[in-house]
Amino acid sequence: MDHKNELKLQAALDGELSEAEAREVALWLARDQDAVLLQTELRNTRQALSGAQAPMMLPESREFFWSKIQREIAREEKPAAAEVKTSWFARWQRMLIPAGAIAALAIAVMVTIGPPAASSSADMAESSHNDAGAFTYHDYDAHATLVWLSYPAEDDLAEATPADTVQ
Repeated sequence: MDHKNELKLQAALDGELSEAEAREVALWLARDQDAVLLQTELRNTRQALSGAQAPMMLPESREFFWSKIQREIAREEKPAAAEVKTSWFARWQRMLIPAGAIAALAIAVMVTIGPPAASSSADMAESSHNDAGAFTYHDYDAHATLVWLSYPAEDDLAEATPADTVQ
């Protein structure tokens, strides 16, 4: 028996069917023994439940009763959320954990990339500020150092000899 037929038997027992549908159910009950057994079970269950609890009557209308409950719920104070104080350690921890992660990431990148490559030859040159006539060049790959000195004597000779005289 399907669910639709079970509901039809329940409706017939409750008196909710039209006369034509009630006659149809009566003919069906005359043919089907399972339907008769289900109707008997439904009738017994209805009788058992009818005396189990007396209907409760409210002193006021249903709408007024529920509006009182709704007003009482609205009147109840909602507990205020307690303010949670965080300790200074927790505040520092919130800042230090991301900073530590960034530092660890930077170290990992530096280790992965490796030490910086040797600078080009142009970066190895230096000049002494005290003596503008000396220039030093270091080539670390070849393990060589070159010092270039410019003699002021050459400049003095060029100034002393006029260009129009021949010697």
